[in-house]
Amino acid sequence: MTTGLFVSAMRTGVPLVAGWLLTLAVRAGVEIDSATVVGAVTVAIALGYYLVFRLLEVVGERLPGTFLQNLAGLFLGWARPPAYPKFEALEPVDGARYLGGDSTSG
Repeated sequence: MTTGLFVSAMRTGVPLVAGWLLTLAVRAGVEIDSATVVGAVTVAIALGYYLVFRLLEVVGERLPGTFLQNLAGLFLGWARPPAYPKFEALEPVDGARYLGGDSTSG
C-alpha cells in the first residue's frame, strides 16, 4: 500500500517539477512581472507535460510491447502506472441501530 502512495506521489511530483523547470527555461528569455502569470504558466505547462506523457503511456498500453509505455512512464517519474488494490463496496450502515434508536420510529 505504501508503494502505491509513493508511486502516485512521484507521478504527480515529477510533472510539477518538470513544469516548473520548463517555466524557468521560458522565463529566462522573457521578463514577466506578475507572479500570477508565472503561476498560471507553471500550472499550464505542468498539466500539458503530464497529459502528453500520460497519453503516450495510454497509447503504449494498446500497442504490442511495453517500450512506449515504459518510456512515457519514466518521464512521469515511474516506469509503470500504479496498481491500486480492488475493494468491494460495503452495504450502508444504519446509524440509528448503533445509536440505540429504532430505525422505524419517526
